[in-house]
Amino acid sequence: MGSRVPSQWEEIVAADPTHSTRYAERFRNLAAEGNDIVGEARLVDAMLERGSRVLDAGCGAGRLGGYLHQAGHRVVGVDVDPVLIEAAEHDYPGPRWLVGDLAALDLPARGVDTPFDVVLCAGNVMAFVAVSTRRDVLAGFARHLAPEGRAVVGFGSGRGYEFDDFLADAEAAGLRADVLLSTWDLRPFTPESDFLVAVFSRA
Repeated sequence: MGSRVPSQWEEIVAADPTHSTRYAERFRNLAAEGNDIVGEARLVDAMLERGSRVLDAGCGAGRLGGYLHQAGHRVVGVDVDPVLIEAAEHDYPGPRWLVGDLAALDLPARGVDTPFDVVLCAGNVMAFVAVSTRRDVLAGFARHLAPEGRAVVGFGSGRGYEFDDFLADAEAAGLRADVLLSTWDLRPFTPESDFLVAVFSRA
């Protein structure tokens, strides 16, 4: 069995150990200033019945999972960064926050009931996973979805992951693209779009 491949996020943090703390503080400051930091979660909330099960994949400091918990959903958040998980536990109590590698996602093995009605992966997370693990991450999303569940993934262009490659990887991982948007407020995706929000179901 080969050794684990660190994510690109972990490499950034290794080079700058204060990076995660600054990241968490940035969103705390944005929220304190009255900025909207939960638009992605509002989109997901509109897709769900009350009390749905949500996996916040690459949850960071918990802003989206925290909102969805307050909206009445049962939320599990997973992130590879223990500093961000600690911030999520502090700022957004209620969801179950777990340190974990999305490339080796196996929540039943950690005593977490699955499957999920939605897997949410926002905040450019897909651009931060290790290149060699992209399909593993997407396959993990598919594996953790309920039969009628959906995965919602958003990230920007110019981050080393072409949208066409991402969509091909998702298909190979067992996900079928149902809706492609260019923003979290439902504007249609076009060839000129510099951001992609993709809604998948299990193939």
